[in-house]
Amino acid sequence: MPRKARIDTPGALHHVIVRGIERGKIFRSVYDRKNFLNRLGKLISDTQTDCFAWALIPKHVHLLLKTGLISVSVLMSRLLTGYAVWFNKKYRRHGQIFQTRYKSILCQVVIRGQTLMSALSDIIARKKN
Repeated sequence: MPRKARIDTPGALHHVIVRGIERGKIFRSVYDRKNFLNRLGKLISDTQTDCFAWALIPKHVHLLLKTGLISVSVLMSRLLTGYAVWFNKKYRRHGQIFQTRYKSILCQVVIRGQTLMSALSDIIARKKN
């Protein structure tokens, strides 16, 4: 049975979650985090994608992205493939570092009387429950 296609339109807001394979670490050092953020920064700049928030946790990543010139799936493919190749070379390992494909939750933006960070915190808290 094929996977469902991701819903993505220009300007769509996505809460993206990426997990390490077998709950393994995808960031082993501060330098790993900097490398990931540098790659993300270059991609969002080149593609005019907005990144409103991120959390880099040793075993997973959360991103809040607004679709720009390319779809979120293309952006994530470039980001995760590039980082995985670099990570595998650095740590002399082979194979995947990410668990299956990333999770993308389409978010509806309705902010009334809330700051953006407050709204983001509410969205993340709801997803945990």
